[in-house]
Amino acid sequence: MARKTPKNALSTRTVIIWFIIMAVFISELLIYTWSRVQCIKFGYEISNENNKNRNLINLQNNLKVELARLKSPERLAKIAKNQLGLKTPTPKQIIIIP
Repeated sequence: MARKTPKNALSTRTVIIWFIIMAVFISELLIYTWSRVQCIKFGYEISNENNKNRNLINLQNNLKVELARLKSPERLAKIAKNQLGLKTPTPKQIIIIP
């Protein structure tokens, strides 16, 4: 019976060592999986932000084109003549400031 106790203790020690090894291995797998999920999540977020950035750049370009159209001298002259009733000044109306 004395021999069974050390063999039983050796078996218990082996089981504990295997349990610790498996716990470390499983925790490494969980940490690796978590880090990959985070990496993929951040990749999707970066992609979404790039799409938003592209959309905002397109909107900015469209607004620049519209601003240029609204500021065009031909359009302003047409509005001044038709809607405001303005005319080109005569030479008498022009005052030159030295």
